[in-house]
Amino acid sequence: MWGLENSWRCGAGCVALLGLLTACDAGSTNSAAPQASAASTAAVPASTPAAVPPAVQGPRTAKWIDLQVGECLADPPPTDPSVVEVSVVDCAIPHAAEVYLRTDVEVNAAIADVADQRCGAGLTQYSGQAAAGPLAMTYLIDSNQDRTSANPLPSTVICLLQAANGGPLTGSARR
Repeated sequence: MWGLENSWRCGAGCVALLGLLTACDAGSTNSAAPQASAASTAAVPASTPAAVPPAVQGPRTAKWIDLQVGECLADPPPTDPSVVEVSVVDCAIPHAAEVYLRTDVEVNAAIADVADQRCGAGLTQYSGQAAAGPLAMTYLIDSNQDRTSANPLPSTVICLLQAANGGPLTGSARR
């Protein structure tokens, strides 16, 4: 019986060795193919993930009242009060507008004057450029207003920049 066990182990070992030799031989059939050296594979640990460049995200739909600083819109900001959602895109691709400031507005403020003043100052701070340059500013004022509450700042002005010539922007204007 002992001889049968040893012959089985010897046979299994030969099959395993034959499999290894076949696998090694498969890589040597193409002598022109580059082969990794032990030094190049030892330099990168197996647990280190490879650096993957950030992917450009596809467009997504968002309520315009939820827009955040640094987000870019595929189309110009809506002027129709019934439009609630906008298409947000990655700023790396051509876009129509970029959010550069969100600011609260007091209940009794002259909203247009305050929006113009705050958006103008915010554009210079965000991009280093004034609205009279290649960038133009516009804004949206939220519709989630509750002027009956004790909150003195119920409205939010969302300031956006656009190309002064009406063309597309590419990349962020943030400095």
